Amino acid sequence: MATLEQTEHEGEVVWLGHVPAGGSLRAQPVERLELGFDGIAGGRHAGETRPSCSRVLNLYPRDTEIGNVRQLTILSEKELARIAAAMGEDSLDPAFLGASIVLRGIPDFTHVPPSSRLQSATGTTLTVDMENLPCVLPGREIEAEQPGKGAAFKPAAEGRRGVTAWVERPGPLALGDRLRLFVPAQRPWTP
Repeated sequence: MATLEQTEHEGEVVWLGHVPAGGSLRAQPVERLELGFDGIAGGRHAGETRPSCSRVLNLYPRDTEIGNVRQLTILSEKELARIAAAMGEDSLDPAFLGASIVLRGIPDFTHVPPSSRLQSATGTTLTVDMENLPCVLPGREIEAEQPGKGAAFKPAAEGRRGVTAWVERPGPLALGDRLRLFVPAQRPWTP
């Protein structure tokens, strides 16, 4: 019995980005990504493992080597527009947020269940880790380009920042590709 259910929802890839290792959070727009088990080769978040960060301090001391489940940052086009509107802007460049992928068409995308899968027609499959909580780093990129606007990002992005994900099945991903959403076949946790 399958533990993932195919949904009726598909997301169209409308933006792709590569954040080079060793630099700022800012992504460089690209038309195609070759995704491997380590994520995006040469990327800031590439690798089988990563040092732990503030997101898991209640589990590990900072810089503990852990499995890398945040190789990619995936955002919703609609939620990105809502962040921009909450900041009083017409639009917001996903490059400032270190985005890997921006999708159109999956409602309430930031809140898809952890362990959901996004799969292309060629079989490239991404596994959702969890909601990507807003932080100050995108605000710094925004501030560099739009002085006085950077501090508005974090509160505007609450509940709209997308998800982190990792590559379950490597392959290509290009602008215009469609990703089918699969969700875990389980009831919500009710402790």
